[in-house]
Amino acid sequence: MAKAKTIYYCQNCGTQSATWVGKCRNCGQWNTYVEEVIQSTSNGNKPLSAVQSQPVRINEIDSSRSQHRINAGIEEINRVLGGGIVPGSIILLGGEPGIGKSTLLLQLALSLKSSMSVLYVSGEESDIQLKMRADRLQQTNENCYIVNETNTQNIFQHIETLHPQLIIIDSIQTLQTNVIESSAGSISQIRETTSELQRFAKLSSTPIFLIGHITKDGSLAGPKVLEHIVDVVLQFEGDRNYGHRLVRAVKNRFGSVSELGIFEMRQEGLREINNPSEILISQHAEDVNGIAIAVTIEGLRPFFIETQSLVSPSVYGNPQRSSTGFDLRRLNMLLAVLEKKCGLKLNAKDVFLNITGGIHVDDPAADLAVVISILSSLFDVSVDPKSCFAGEIGLSGEIRPVSRIEQRILEAKKLGFKRIYISSFNPNNVNVNGIEIIKIAKIEKILTSLFPE
Repeated sequence: MAKAKTIYYCQNCGTQSATWVGKCRNCGQWNTYVEEVIQSTSNGNKPLSAVQSQPVRINEIDSSRSQHRINAGIEEINRVLGGGIVPGSIILLGGEPGIGKSTLLLQLALSLKSSMSVLYVSGEESDIQLKMRADRLQQTNENCYIVNETNTQNIFQHIETLHPQLIIIDSIQTLQTNVIESSAGSISQIRETTSELQRFAKLSSTPIFLIGHITKDGSLAGPKVLEHIVDVVLQFEGDRNYGHRLVRAVKNRFGSVSELGIFEMRQEGLREINNPSEILISQHAEDVNGIAIAVTIEGLRPFFIETQSLVSPSVYGNPQRSSTGFDLRRLNMLLAVLEKKCGLKLNAKDVFLNITGGIHVDDPAADLAVVISILSSLFDVSVDPKSCFAGEIGLSGEIRPVSRIEQRILEAKKLGFKRIYISSFNPNNVNVNGIEIIKIAKIEKILTSLFPE
């Protein structure tokens, strides 16, 4: 019998120490070290590998198989992954409890073509519960297998019997290996079980989806080494007060991390949103002031986002500045530019900004729409709902050009907008028929063009 060994792990970053310390020397967090008992197995049990690796010359490696991606059956997932599932990849999906992670991956397993066999390993739900969810989704796949198991050695035995072409683990925090004698969900168990799955995936070219829990501050639970082991890290997020859900790529070795997948949560499952503007732009019965439409881009897809502002006299001594879905520091910068370049007295006004739909905007092209909405609320003048805006505002008050402006203009024309306001520093060859392009060089020109009074 091997002698037990005690190691202290930092629950935040995974750094190990022989003794307990109050402050982690790596991440600087206090009281994050937890004692774990680790003991090597004495019976020689080792993780099962379907294929033994052999050295091979680099010129003899067939690179054509890496170009073959598996169609996930859900276009939004294909978009975020960069065109499909890469064979042998490890994909980690994280999100808040109850946001719909299990629903999304079960829907993916049922959406794959029937010729692909899928093994869904559940350590949190019974097979009856998964069947009830599948019935609610109204989808079926005769080659989708469900197993309730948490021991990785037993899971590999099921894999050897079924030879699945895709594996889903729900969740990685519930798995446990015989190699490590510590409780499931501990740092050492998460790291070892993920490493076993990674070795199997690379040797057998079988893609594996992992569901991961998140901590109270929104980061993925477990050591940071977990994010280094996997190939793709997806963040599944959404506001509980809204029905839509967003899938963001935080890390992607096979594609861009700028792509975004949008779903709508319904009783029958997640519905793909091909036109994001249908949920991000509100419908109003009459003209309302303080509203402007921004043309932003996430990845390769244009987004039309409604920005709402409310400017009112400050009742208290210090004016309030509140922003939802937009960087508050950037909002303060835009207000300072308006005061300096336009002579507006906003230092005695409360300013509230909201990005509809419960999403967060990082594209600087939204600056112009934010300023327009603030001016609209300040002067109590509504903006034409058929107008949209795309421009970044500099500290000197100039309207700076933004990337892929022609793509933004074409999308605005397709959605029925009559005019778009852009920077006059954009290339002169930008010309799209059917929509009026208005170019502005300075923020002062906005007052004379949209708010002449």
